Amino acid sequence: MGFWKTWFSTPEAVASSRTNSFEEMSAEVVGNSSSNGEGVTPPKETRIVFSTERDIDLYELEELCDAVGWSRRPLRKVKKAIEHSFLVATMWQVRGTQRRLIGFARATSDHAFNATIWDVVVHPDFQAKGLGKALMKYVLKKLRSEEISNVTLFADPHVVDFYRTMGFVADPEGIKGMFWYPQ
Repeated sequence: MGFWKTWFSTPEAVASSRTNSFEEMSAEVVGNSSSNGEGVTPPKETRIVFSTERDIDLYELEELCDAVGWSRRPLRKVKKAIEHSFLVATMWQVRGTQRRLIGFARATSDHAFNATIWDVVVHPDFQAKGLGKALMKYVLKKLRSEEISNVTLFADPHVVDFYRTMGFVADPEGIKGMFWYPQ
């Protein structure tokens, strides 16, 4: 974990390639590779890339959500949610010319003071490697660059501690959220 921490905690860790709204956050990760024909298997470069591009394959996003066991939602509503979000952030594994969606998050906002983060998901193959934290740092950096100062989110009980490590607090100053649901 220390390796990932050093990667994402320093400003130099963000090597920007701003074309197509993609930002590269890593140099290389050794993963599966192909043999060179001599019985030696050289490492194949794998990059983790972040994007704010909204043109997302909804079926690929659905596969990602399925991988973590989320309930399926109508794709037309998912598309509408993405279109109406203030920020959409995706995380991709890039190997050569192949790219795979491995993380997603979005935020709604009043475009001035407040934002709420929704639908944070990281593929199980990439969990516990610091990438969820990297995705959240990316989202928070983007929101702060828009001068959003109050960021909220909703978290399932099993991930509350993860968000606490990111600086989120439950019920700051005794503020209690309220909900309305149709009956």
